Amino acid sequence: MVSDNKSANPMREIRVAKMVLNIAVGESGDRLTKAAKVLEQLTGQTPVFTKARYTVRSFGIRRNEKIGCYVTVRGEKALQLLDSGLKVKEYELIRRNFSDTGNFGFGINEHIDLGIKYDPSTGIYGMDFYVVLERPGYRVSRRRRTQTKVGCQHRVTKEEAMKWFQTKYDGVILNKEVGAM
Repeated sequence: MVSDNKSANPMREIRVAKMVLNIAVGESGDRLTKAAKVLEQLTGQTPVFTKARYTVRSFGIRRNEKIGCYVTVRGEKALQLLDSGLKVKEYELIRRNFSDTGNFGFGINEHIDLGIKYDPSTGIYGMDFYVVLERPGYRVSRRRRTQTKVGCQHRVTKEEAMKWFQTKYDGVILNKEVGAM
């Protein structure tokens, strides 16, 4: 995999680029605005609303109707929220939670587990956490001038992301099968 002299390189360190918190309500109206308030209370940022791609009559949603909201968090705040979210999951993730591009995501059922006081008028919302990992130097793929690809040796793989999670958070990765839930 990576030899000892490569692992000592500071450019090889894996870090959290951003974390996305998503609440998919499935309907517009009062529940959606309350979910947005929960995200704003949690992060201190105003959430962005997501719209339905197309009409699904059985779900009762129309095309372009607002059905969810999300917030992108970066920096120290992202690490704090990630730590509190993993604490709810007891630092246990499934191998399926990790993507091939070196990112991972998980969900929690109740937002009050994160330390927010329960408010009966708001209710309880579940949310998804999605964490994007990167190494220093990923800017080359996003900058405006002389934009280029990140080399395959420098990309974060699924195995590296799982190793990072295990070492940084002393996490446990379970090998659950797809059908066993």
